[in-house]
Amino acid sequence: MAENGQARTCVVADDHPSVLRTVTELMRAWGWTIVASSSNGDDALAKIAELHPAIAVLDLQLPGRSGLDIVRDAQRAFVVKEAPLEGLNRALETVAGGGRYVDPVVSAALLLESDGPSLTDRERAVLRLIADGYSYDEAGKELFISPETVRAHVAKSLTKLGARTRTQAVAEALRSGLIA
Repeated sequence: MAENGQARTCVVADDHPSVLRTVTELMRAWGWTIVASSSNGDDALAKIAELHPAIAVLDLQLPGRSGLDIVRDAQRAFVVKEAPLEGLNRALETVAGGGRYVDPVVSAALLLESDGPSLTDRERAVLRLIADGYSYDEAGKELFISPETVRAHVAKSLTKLGARTRTQAVAEALRSGLIA
């Protein structure tokens, strides 16, 4: 957690190079020192542990270790990229001023994790594609898995979410903050 007088340092992690570059440049313009950037979760957590930044800005869906896993493991201040830019700046300033900030998306996900259903990274990826209108065949091609494996992930998600249809599963996952 950042404290008053602590350097305005940050680790930024996102698996999309253009988002990583944009967030990094924007934060530098706001006066932050980016001590490291990463495109996968395991590397991001290692850099956080090594460099002890004041804050980390994370994509929740990082390859390797998810942003949510990093939040649990590192127990520091976090903002997810889904936050609007004005929300990002407000969160950064809160932490820089010695306050605590955990993005509402992260808070909801952490609360749901203990009280509600949980989905694997692959189940969430499949439901996100279904939410975007992908067929089982298209989702399988996108994820490099068979359509039957996509159906199996959807079936497991239905059970975990208490849903009867894939549409209901997507709606419940969205409501619960399990997918964005």
